[in-house]
Amino acid sequence: MGVAPIKMPQLGESVTEGTVDRWLKQEGDYVKRDEPIVEVVTDKVNAEIPSPYEGKLVRISVPEGTTIPIGVEIAVIELAGADAETAVPAAAQAPREPVAAAAAPPDRAEATAPAEPAAPRQRLSPAVRRLAEEHGIDPGRIAGSGQNGRVTRDDVLAFLERGAPEPAPAQEPAEAAPQPAPRPADGEGDQLVRLSAMRRSIAEHMTRSLATSPHAWTMQEIDVTELVRYREAEKEGFRQRHGVALTYLPFVTQVVCDALREFPFLNSSWTDDGILLRKSVHMGFAVAVPDGLIVPVVRDADRLGFTDLTRAINDLVDRARTKRLKPDDVAGGTFTLNNTGATGSVASQPIINQPQAAILTTESILRRPMVIGDGIAIRHMMNMCLSFDHRIIDGMTAGGFLNLIKARLESWNPASIRL
Repeated sequence: MGVAPIKMPQLGESVTEGTVDRWLKQEGDYVKRDEPIVEVVTDKVNAEIPSPYEGKLVRISVPEGTTIPIGVEIAVIELAGADAETAVPAAAQAPREPVAAAAAPPDRAEATAPAEPAAPRQRLSPAVRRLAEEHGIDPGRIAGSGQNGRVTRDDVLAFLERGAPEPAPAQEPAEAAPQPAPRPADGEGDQLVRLSAMRRSIAEHMTRSLATSPHAWTMQEIDVTELVRYREAEKEGFRQRHGVALTYLPFVTQVVCDALREFPFLNSSWTDDGILLRKSVHMGFAVAVPDGLIVPVVRDADRLGFTDLTRAINDLVDRARTKRLKPDDVAGGTFTLNNTGATGSVASQPIINQPQAAILTTESILRRPMVIGDGIAIRHMMNMCLSFDHRIIDGMTAGGFLNLIKARLESWNPASIRL
C-alpha cells in the first residue's frame, strides 16, 4: 500500500507561509479526492484545502495553530483506488523531515553556551516578526513553544498578556504601540475562547489601521425611493434571466465607481514618497463570515457592465461564505464598500482597509416621513457613512464625493444603468 504527503499549498504568488487553523478530518478518517481536509489561514485569506488523493488519513503532521512555510508536509494519506496504483510504496519513501527543519536556518551554529528558549537569531515568520516589532518586543526574551524553540504568534500574545512587553526604543517614542491591558482575573463561569487565526489577523489589521491613518468620517442621508421601486419591480425577472439575486449593491457600486473617477484621491494610497493615485477601481466588498470578516475584491469594477458586475459580486460573496476564496481574490483592493445595513445599522464608523484611503458603508433603507416641497411624503431613506484617511483627504473633498453619490442616487432612473 502506498502513501503520499499533503503539503502546505501555494495560496497566492506573494504568500510564503500558512497557519493550520482547523483540521476537518482526523487520523484514521477515510478521505475522498477533493474533499476538504483542513482549514488554512494566510495573511490574506482563509481557505478549506481539498485532499488531492483518496484514501485514509494516517498522519497529521502539523497541529492546529502552527504556522509553517509553503511546501512543508502537513499530513500523510494512505492511498486507495486509482491513486494507489501509481503510489510509491510506503517502505520506499524517504523518512519525513521534522516540520521545524524547514523553519531553521541552514547555517545555524551549534550553541557553545547554555541554550536560551528562543535565540535572537532564530527565524521568525513575517506575522510573528511584525507583531513583535509593533509591540517593541525582543523575541529572544520569549520562550518559544514551537519545535526547536521557535517563537509562534501565540507565544508573543501570551507574553503580552502577562504584561511583560519590551519597551520601544527610546529614540522612537512616537512609534511605540500602546500596550494591551493585563488579562483580568477569571470569574466564576468565565470561559476563555481560543482565538482563530482569522480573528487574530483581523485584530492585528484593525489595530494597525487605526495606528496608521488618522481617521475622520462623515455621513449623508439619501433618498433612494426610485431605486427601491425599480429593484422591487425587477428582482424576480432579473433572477430568472440571469440566475443571480438582484441586490442594491451593484447599483450603488456603479455610482461609487463613477464618483471615484471624479474624486481620484478617494481611490488612492498614502506612501512616504507621495499619494499614489490608482488608475483602476478594484472594489472590495466586506463580507461577514462565521468567524470574522473578509473583503474579496472585484477587479476593474469600473469597467464592468451591470450584469457582469452583479454576477461578480454574487460569486465572490458566495465563495467567501463557503471558504473557497483564493489569496488573489482578496488582493489589490483600492476602495471598500460595506453593507452594514444588512445588520439593521443606520449609522456606523468603519475602519479603513489599509492601504486604502477610504471606506464607505450603506446603511439600512427605512421608510420615513420627509418634507417634499411644502408637503410631507413617505420616502425610502438610507444613510451612507464614509471613513477617510485625513492625511490624504480633507472634509471638503469627502463631502463633495458623498454629495455626488447622493445626487446620482436620488436622481437615479433605469437609464443610469451602465450595461
